[in-house]
Amino acid sequence: MTLTVFHSGSVAGAPAGQTTAVAVTDGIITAIGPAAGDLASIADVLHDLRGGYLGPAFGDGHAHPLFAGLEDVGPQIRHCTDLDEILAAVARWADEHPGDDWIVGASYDATLSEDGCFDARWLDSVVSDRPVLLRAWDYHTVWVNSRALEISGITSDTPEPELGRIIRRPDGSPLGTLCEPGAIDLVAAHVPAHGQDTLVSALSRATSAFARAGVSWVQDAWVETESLDAYLAAARQGALHTRVNLAFRADPLRWAGQLPEFAAARDRVIAAGGELLGANTIKFFLDGIVESHTAHMIDAYADCPGSRGLPNWEDHSLIDAAIAVDFMGFQLHLHAIGDAAVRQGLDTIAAVVAANGPRDRRPVMAHLQSISPTDLPRFRELGVIANFEPLWAQRDTVMTELTFPRLGAERASRQFQISEVAASGVRVSFGSDWPVTHHHPMPGIGTAVTRTGLSDPDIPPLAGAPYGVVDALDSYSAQVAYQAFADHERGTLAAGQIADLVWLESDPRSIAEHDVAGVKVLGTWLAGKPTHLTTPEPALDGIR
Repeated sequence: MTLTVFHSGSVAGAPAGQTTAVAVTDGIITAIGPAAGDLASIADVLHDLRGGYLGPAFGDGHAHPLFAGLEDVGPQIRHCTDLDEILAAVARWADEHPGDDWIVGASYDATLSEDGCFDARWLDSVVSDRPVLLRAWDYHTVWVNSRALEISGITSDTPEPELGRIIRRPDGSPLGTLCEPGAIDLVAAHVPAHGQDTLVSALSRATSAFARAGVSWVQDAWVETESLDAYLAAARQGALHTRVNLAFRADPLRWAGQLPEFAAARDRVIAAGGELLGANTIKFFLDGIVESHTAHMIDAYADCPGSRGLPNWEDHSLIDAAIAVDFMGFQLHLHAIGDAAVRQGLDTIAAVVAANGPRDRRPVMAHLQSISPTDLPRFRELGVIANFEPLWAQRDTVMTELTFPRLGAERASRQFQISEVAASGVRVSFGSDWPVTHHHPMPGIGTAVTRTGLSDPDIPPLAGAPYGVVDALDSYSAQVAYQAFADHERGTLAAGQIADLVWLESDPRSIAEHDVAGVKVLGTWLAGKPTHLTTPEPALDGIR
């Protein structure tokens, strides 16, 4: 039996600024406050919090760790600030890897070209002999060179694909920008698969980064069953540094045939018997994103009057699929950006409840950029968890150059209604959507509190009510634990809870709101065992 006492800091649940202690025995919290302090003299380990803050570890309710880890494998374009930098990075990678049949990288900044559209000929200028595929930061868009288009058979005569969009030049020829899976998969189907060792290394890097950010549980919100072997291998090899729950993607065109695959995949995870990996969720992409005009909107886009976006599912098919996977005991996790997609998701969950009857199903709707005011009360009525990515709730370049023009003033004024949704009695969990945006919870918490980013304090906040810092911390811990069906065992500091803990250099409740985003994570514990322990780190940058 090992007794650890954390002392000389403030803790979640106690008044801000009050110095107290927490005792942990064999990975379980056993005492808080004076009772924990009294155990210091017999503790096996004493941990001085140095005036910092100890809280329940963060969870990430929506992220893509495998994609994030794989960004290290190709050309490093994430931090490129202009087109020339991207092209130089691709050219350098091509020179250094002459044997690679394909050049694949992520994630470029879509604001670096007018309207987010990128030309294949720009990539041809640095690599023309091999196919190149670069993912945009949104992971709903790719930019390819002419060789990739040629291999994939995409020409002027290629019809618009189902569930996708080929951006074209005025003469009808493909530009080199492809949106959504229906178009992207025309090229991606030709890209050689990564080996298992590469995938395991990517998962190790990503979950290690999460641990350094204070995270102990991650909802991987887009998993193909073909990737399951890599997750199981990572779990066996000790390469997972957080808990991970897998959400298998339901394909609108073949979901019925996937049902046995989903059941078999879940059985394999259960049979593996590890404590860090689960497979309890099915992911549905209801639409795309605002910036590429593929989010499904009730009313037409302000800058494209003929378009209301690109819904991925027919209503009847989505309802049938959701009823089927819910009947199998899976949790629903619905990507919904546009207000029409949100409404479709709510209608679907209502149909599931009517068909399958009451149970503790905890359906999740993620992103929720635009919600019609008439639909807001339905979240509570249906028991839906609203999962927001709070780092998006700011006036950054993406917002001002791409999002605002597409939504128009009225819809732009009611984006990411975090506080309003929570005030209506709905459980609000937070996520990062990493690698779309940064994985670290503190910038997200700070953005939720201020509705501004880190880059320029003079930029006005995004319209909408700010979210309290205590509520934001709760949405990144207790509410994610509820989403994970684990609120009975973790997510709060209380005796009997598993000691998934995060140590922050200062108490976010006691500092200026604009300083919250920069608070450093000094330590992370998973069931009482440290997964990260360090001195204060340098300031974060490049959060989007």
